[in-house]
Order: sequence, then C-alpha cells, then structure tokens
Amino acid sequence: MWWGVAAALLANVLYSGGFVLEKRALATLPAVTIRQPARLLRLVLGSPLWIGGSLALAAGFAAQLAVYATLPIAAAQGIFVSGLVLLVLLSARLLGERTSGRERYALGAILLALLMVVLSLREGGPGADTVGQEAPYPLILLVCVPSLAAGVWLYSSAERNARHRHRLPTTGVEYGVAVGLLYGVSSLAIKGVSSHLTADGLGGAVLDLLRSPYPYLLLFTGAFGLVMSQAALQRCRASLIVPVCTTVTCLYTAVLGTLSFGEELPDEPLRLALRIAGTVLAVAVLLAMPKHDAPAPPSPTGAKELTPP
Repeated sequence: MWWGVAAALLANVLYSGGFVLEKRALATLPAVTIRQPARLLRLVLGSPLWIGGSLALAAGFAAQLAVYATLPIAAAQGIFVSGLVLLVLLSARLLGERTSGRERYALGAILLALLMVVLSLREGGPGADTVGQEAPYPLILLVCVPSLAAGVWLYSSAERNARHRHRLPTTGVEYGVAVGLLYGVSSLAIKGVSSHLTADGLGGAVLDLLRSPYPYLLLFTGAFGLVMSQAALQRCRASLIVPVCTTVTCLYTAVLGTLSFGEELPDEPLRLALRIAGTVLAVAVLLAMPKHDAPAPPSPTGAKELTPP
C-alpha cells in the first residue's frame, strides 16, 4: 500500500511540473487551435521545454499504473487531488499567475470535498475498501463512450463561444471540464491496464490486454487530450484550468471507477454520507465558479492619456 501512496505523490509532482513546463513553452509559441492539429503538433514538438513537460506527464501516467494496482480508486483520487496545491504554488512562482479570492475559496472547498471522500475510506478490518481488478467490457464502454462524446462536444461549444466578438475572457472552466472528462476515461483505462499487467505470463497478459477496450481508449484520449489540453493551456491560466480538470477527473474516476470495478460503496452511514457529500460539494463548486475573467481596470496613467487636453 505504501508503494502506491509514494507513487501517487510522485505522480503529483510529475503532473504539476509537466503542466507548468508546457504552459511556459506554449506562452512563447504562436496561437494554436484544435482546428489545425498538425500545425499544433509541429509547433509543440519543436519546443524542448514542451517536450520536457510532456515527458514529465508521461512519467506521471506510468506512476498511475503502480497506484491503481495497490490502492482503491477513490483513495488514489484523494491523493492525486492534493497535487492541486503544488500546482497553484508552481503557477504563482514560475508563471506569475494570481488567483482571485473567490477562486481560492473554490479551490479550498474542492480540497475539503475530496478530503471528505478520503475520510470515507477504510483500509482494513470488516467493511474495508477493496482494490478492484476486473470490469465488464460492455459496462466500461457504456460509461466511457458517452463521456468522450460529451467532452468533445463541450470543448467544441466552448470554442464556438470564444470566437464571439466582445465576449469576456474565459477563465477556462468549460475547457477544464471537457478535458477532465477525457482524462477521467483515460484514468479508467489505466486502471484496466494495471489489472491486466498483474496477470501471470507477460505474453498472455499483453494478448488479453489487446482484446480489451483499454489500449484503444488510451489512444483516443491521448490524441484528443493532447490537442485539446494544449490549446486550452495556451489561452487560460494553468492555476485554474488544471485544478478544474483534475477535480473532474478525480470525481469521475472515483465515482464511476468504483462502480465499474466493483469497489463497493461504504455500508456505514457516516462513511457513506462523507463520500456522497464530498462528491456533491465538489460538483456544486465547479458549477458556481466564475466563467469569465474580469477585465483589467484601466491604469491611472492610461486614463490620463485618454483625457482630452
């Protein structure tokens, strides 16, 4: 179990560092868009800083394999979300981003919500949380395919709205939710891959894995998630879009992953109430977060310059 905790904390560092490196690299590149994926890939692959960030993210995904092999899904998400604090600190230090008071309260409420989910867990004894290994493939597809469609649709809708003239600058909440849905599906696929890799015999495990939907879900979410996340990161603050994305991913994985892989909900009233209340609180905070950045007030110098003589 402690190996899983250590792997989750390592994944937090890799994810936070990777996102910040990618954001810094994207700030120096021309504007990218999902409507020109080939140009986007050409630009980012020409940036050593972006490549370093993407390698850090890839290592974070690899660390998740160890996490899901040793920890219950809900417990893993509770540890992953603690990386939001590191992400906000790195964004302020290295990117010069500042969050508003309302956003800081929202992030605090999100951490509280996911802490409630963690407190609902039990490691040993009667009623302990179990680590699920298998999920019916039809159930996985029933959960994942509509989620992928919803994520792509929401992102496309946000893109259309962003092209409207005189629209206030978006904070990136819609982008974060859309990418979070894709990464939630990716997280379930990583969980499925980890369960196959524990099987006896590498050759048989690989063949069995190729007959499952998990590699193909990873390919889809990897390709679309790469293009969508880079365009969103370039336009929006990492200190807001990444926490929203992470929260959606964690809640999606904790709730649907728990059900899909047979990791039963708590049977004790207090633990069940904590898990449900934490989920509802996090979703409510997401819905209440500001959708637009407030326009910067004019500086006194600028106002003076505009005053007729």
